[in-house]
Amino acid sequence: MTAALEIEKLTKRYGDTCVLDGVDLHVEEGSIYGFLGPNGAGKTTTLRIITGLARPTSGTVRVLGHDLASVEGDVRAEIGFLPDVPGFYEWMTAEEFLRFAGGLFGLKSRTLDERVKVLLDLAGLDGVRTRVGGFSRGMKQRLGVAQALINAPKLLMLDEPTSALDPMGRKDVLDMLASLRGRTTVFFSTHILADVERICDTVAILDHGHVVAQAPIDELKSRYGASKVLIEVTEGADELAEAVRREPWASSVVRDTNGTVSVTVSDSEAAARAIPAMVAQRGLCLRRMEAGEMGLEEVFVQLVGGERT
Repeated sequence: MTAALEIEKLTKRYGDTCVLDGVDLHVEEGSIYGFLGPNGAGKTTTLRIITGLARPTSGTVRVLGHDLASVEGDVRAEIGFLPDVPGFYEWMTAEEFLRFAGGLFGLKSRTLDERVKVLLDLAGLDGVRTRVGGFSRGMKQRLGVAQALINAPKLLMLDEPTSALDPMGRKDVLDMLASLRGRTTVFFSTHILADVERICDTVAILDHGHVVAQAPIDELKSRYGASKVLIEVTEGADELAEAVRREPWASSVVRDTNGTVSVTVSDSEAAARAIPAMVAQRGLCLRRMEAGEMGLEEVFVQLVGGERT
């Protein structure tokens, strides 16, 4: 497939500090691509370089097949961008703000009318007459995404679009982004793994300026994730968990609050043979034993090494 964004050996230094060190990314056209990493990994710096708000120390950035260094003006007209803290003229209505943004792109009246109508509907703001200053954070974020789409970009870039939202606000923004699948390429940075797992096709994980993994989510789980077994017994879960924890094939054992024992295993066949015997030996009643799926969070922790402050 055609690449909407290609980055090769991208490096950015501020004095003696290396923020990005040889970053390579390949974002396919029409995909929803999650750019994942802990705070301070270099995600915002990468987006700033792609949008022309910062200059790379070295490396190549190709947007829609064009080298950004040589044709940056023309290409940026086909990019939509929402920063992590978007600014608004709070005395405007949503419609007035979108018309203002469209005017900056020189959109003609008929085209602007059509896009404003479509985008207000997409953002769930059609008919809202409240000034932007009275919007909730979620409403502002949806308006920000709509503003970033006013020029009908081929590449939509968003920096932490859901980081400060409550659960309902996050759901609304994610639903809005998911609706764009196949219509434009969506590239967004975040440290919220659940958001990426919910709507993204492909993910790259950035850590300390390095891309430590880049693949479709299912492939990433398969490649880096060990097998998992979920065990549920009617009673004696703590006793079983302690026994399983001593087995050489058990990489980690977690007893959930609902009584389920979750075991990450290095040898799934050995676990499948041993666990029923362990349950029977202790006179326990096995209610359920099944293979579980490794989550993106577990892969992330394995690659990045845990939470940061």
